[in-house]
Amino acid sequence: MFNDQEREALLEVASASVRHGLDGGQRLPVEPEEYPERLARPGACFVTLTISGGLRGCIGSLEARLPLIQDCADNAFAAAFRDFRFPPVAAQELDLLEYQVSVLSVPAPLHFVSEDDLLSQLRPGTDGLVLEQGSRRATFLPSVWETLPEPHQFLGHLKQKAGFAPDYWSDAIKAYRYTVESIRRM
Repeated sequence: MFNDQEREALLEVASASVRHGLDGGQRLPVEPEEYPERLARPGACFVTLTISGGLRGCIGSLEARLPLIQDCADNAFAAAFRDFRFPPVAAQELDLLEYQVSVLSVPAPLHFVSEDDLLSQLRPGTDGLVLEQGSRRATFLPSVWETLPEPHQFLGHLKQKAGFAPDYWSDAIKAYRYTVESIRRM
């Protein structure tokens, strides 16, 4: 669990990176050594932007490759300006944005022999899930359980996100589970 100072730093960097993007067209540069040690270590996160509860952008990393604070700045900028599902955030939206930073645990492989076996291992409301086969890969954060509460429905929509039919199954599918610590500012 992150302490209040670390949580506030992540939210402030996410917000500052969006403001910086509006002003200069690029993410906020951060110096990881200027932040608490846990934020300077490699970490993976997703930054979700909403307005009045509606999704406005969401981009993230599944693997820890950068210092967490830098990953947060990069993903906040990308969620605001590079999420292909939405136009770039406009200046008049800035004060309406709500921020959520979801810091991921290391994804752990799930071992299963069938789709039913995989479904039985899912923990609704707790698990984020990565599904992959070949070059196709998609993930749902644990918060997606709020709108897709049934495991079969959750998995079917995730398969569609990965480019498969909802009823598609192959023994070549791989799945990984992760949890998140969710940090929000409304």
